Amino acid sequence: MSKQDNKPRTHLPMRNTAPARFVNYDAKDPDTVTTPIEQLRPPEGAPNVLIVLIDDCGFGAPSTFGGPCATPFADKLAAGGLRYNRFHTTAICSATRQSLLTGRNHHNAGMAGITEIATGQPGYSSVLPNSMAPLAKTLKLNGYNTAQFGKCHEVPVWQSSPVGPFDQWPTGGGGFEYFYGFIGGEAHQWYPALVEGTTPVAPPKTPEEGYHLMEDMTDKAIGWIQQQKALSPDKPFFAYFAPGATHAPHHVPKEWADKYKGKFDAGWDVLREETFARQKKLGVIPADCELTARPKDVPGWDDMPEAFKPVLRRQMEVYAGFLEFTDHHVGRLFEAIENLGIADDTLVYYIIGDNGASAEGSFNGCFNEMSYFNGLQSLETAEYLTERIDKLGGPESYNHFAVGWAHALNTPYQWTKQVASHFGGTRNGTIVHWPKGIQAKGELRTHFAHVIDVAPTILEAAGIPEPVSVDGIQQDPIDGVSMLKTFNDAKAPEAHETQYFEVMGNRAIYHKGWTAVTKHYTPWIPNVKPALDDDVWELYDTTTDWAQSKDLSKEMPDKLRELQRLWIIEATRNKVLPIDDRMFEKINPDTAGRPTLVKGKTQLLAGGMSHLGENCVLNIKNKSHSVTAAIVVPQGGAEGVIIAQGADIGGWSLYAKGGKLKYCYNWGGFKHFMIEGASVMAPGEHQVRMEFAYAGGGLGKGGKVTLYVDGQQDGEGEVGATLAMIFSADDGLDVGKDGGSAVSPDYKPGNNSFNGKVKGVQLAIDEAAEDLDHLLDPADVIRMAMARQ
Repeated sequence: MSKQDNKPRTHLPMRNTAPARFVNYDAKDPDTVTTPIEQLRPPEGAPNVLIVLIDDCGFGAPSTFGGPCATPFADKLAAGGLRYNRFHTTAICSATRQSLLTGRNHHNAGMAGITEIATGQPGYSSVLPNSMAPLAKTLKLNGYNTAQFGKCHEVPVWQSSPVGPFDQWPTGGGGFEYFYGFIGGEAHQWYPALVEGTTPVAPPKTPEEGYHLMEDMTDKAIGWIQQQKALSPDKPFFAYFAPGATHAPHHVPKEWADKYKGKFDAGWDVLREETFARQKKLGVIPADCELTARPKDVPGWDDMPEAFKPVLRRQMEVYAGFLEFTDHHVGRLFEAIENLGIADDTLVYYIIGDNGASAEGSFNGCFNEMSYFNGLQSLETAEYLTERIDKLGGPESYNHFAVGWAHALNTPYQWTKQVASHFGGTRNGTIVHWPKGIQAKGELRTHFAHVIDVAPTILEAAGIPEPVSVDGIQQDPIDGVSMLKTFNDAKAPEAHETQYFEVMGNRAIYHKGWTAVTKHYTPWIPNVKPALDDDVWELYDTTTDWAQSKDLSKEMPDKLRELQRLWIIEATRNKVLPIDDRMFEKINPDTAGRPTLVKGKTQLLAGGMSHLGENCVLNIKNKSHSVTAAIVVPQGGAEGVIIAQGADIGGWSLYAKGGKLKYCYNWGGFKHFMIEGASVMAPGEHQVRMEFAYAGGGLGKGGKVTLYVDGQQDGEGEVGATLAMIFSADDGLDVGKDGGSAVSPDYKPGNNSFNGKVKGVQLAIDEAAEDLDHLLDPADVIRMAMARQ
């Protein structure tokens, strides 16, 4: 264990040279003193650090905490270290990650929810104050090598394009020297939108060739650690390994899902009881813990149609295989560390979930998770899902499981992800392993802890003080408290005595064993929210009631009021007020009050631009719009994608097929509306255009599509309905190809690039999309785009 040295580590970066006290004229003079060049290093004995953060995994999912999903590596790591069974997250991903990487409460660090619903309020802005330097930056400025792999969902959406600014990207202001992963809330595990550093990159192979993101990012992490120890063995590393797994879509090779065939046939109610029994046997919950009742909002297994149950069972088999597959690759990473002989001096945090299991799949689960965000889950019927049962988990799916499974995977607690009021949303099993710093093996720690405690623990273990200033900016104090004393003392006093929780109006306060909580809304019924003052508060004494099963609010109203007052105090101190439970208003930047990257009603895109997320592109949803492209058709005829946005789960594409112009609108994978031009385009330069006349009358309505070639109408057709909110979480817009999974069934992923040249494209909305002659003047309108030769 490292101890602080005498270097001035509280003001970062530290000065790297000092003026000479005596200067000689001739270096050969014997009085000349040579000052050795000092390399930046942390205090002697500072350990390597590996943080593993699994996505969307409930306390009752991994076998290490009594769950049904085999996690043999987590079991092994726990046997050689410590299990923490009262470790907490914020109940939602971006907020947990911001807290983990800064040691600050999520509103205090500007991240009330996810980046896509940021507002102008300081606690909700998604902008990290520069008075809160990330842990990675502090470690780097003290001599650590730093790298992040996997998910980064902390970049403000208006800064997420390839031109930045990169202030909150991992390798920008985030403090990481290397990054390989994705920017956003989730990733298609078979066709991810990858970034290396700040540069978009393509996956190294296809799903048919065996590609999966989990394996790929593990390979990258292993390679980086091996290189770091080969080139700078005297420097410790900080590696942050944050898979998109096990967030939806639940993508896993079929053989891993098949390992669980038949294991969930009894349904989710029986699964809760079986998990509860295992948890008691393992000792990860007390023997006197009572299993909480299933809320009335969660359907019982017996309430589900018998004919639909095979699909529901397969959903859980796929998820279980996904979690075991994920744990397997985390094990590969640790094995590489063991093979380098540095495992004993590597402090590992294995946090199994950034929140509770996700109930965003609604009652039936879904084949396409985006249906949840577009209000189309009613179309995910039993019949629809049954037809696709064999595709669940594969490259053609974007699947999620049903609410009942999510609730069961949070056993023994109430509720799920997003519900920050109850432990089902916030309590995540965590393992800490560090043989050189922890004498105990296989022990349990029952201290209350929160994700904000990780950063101060690592700093103390490394002997690095909390910085007073970074880059000349005075730093706000870290909110978390170090867990280090608990490593070797199971009876150490509990240091984290008070913690507030809040997500979208779901809120709670913990104080010295007591919790006061109120559930404001249900994730799968997001539009039903009472007035904040009408919320019903519950009171639990978790010193005797481990799982929050006995509400004492009626018996102890004074204690409840005391804790409600404390919540207000903590909320005020941490920028939670004013509470903002709006959803649709926060999705729209105009009503949310956040900046937008694209301003005005037109956008010019040059040929070759790709990987542009939806927040980096003019929003054409729910309005009339046009797409105009300047292209060069080669000899032999036009073929391939001119411009596409989205994926096989929803989007649109303008392309050439058989020499003709064609447009496809993919309505959430439920239906493809196809409009084809009549004429075969001759070789040479052309201007092609698609005009969409929106029908109006609300969100997600249809419209009329008209195709033009060189200003002449070439085809028309109807689009019966559109996606109101989102095309895809990670598949972006590409000019000259359709990257990732394919929007249209007319072409396949991968080899679909336009075979000629796309000089430039203009997107236009509303009145800017209107043009009487259906032609744009390239000299005035798309000069920059057409200049790209």
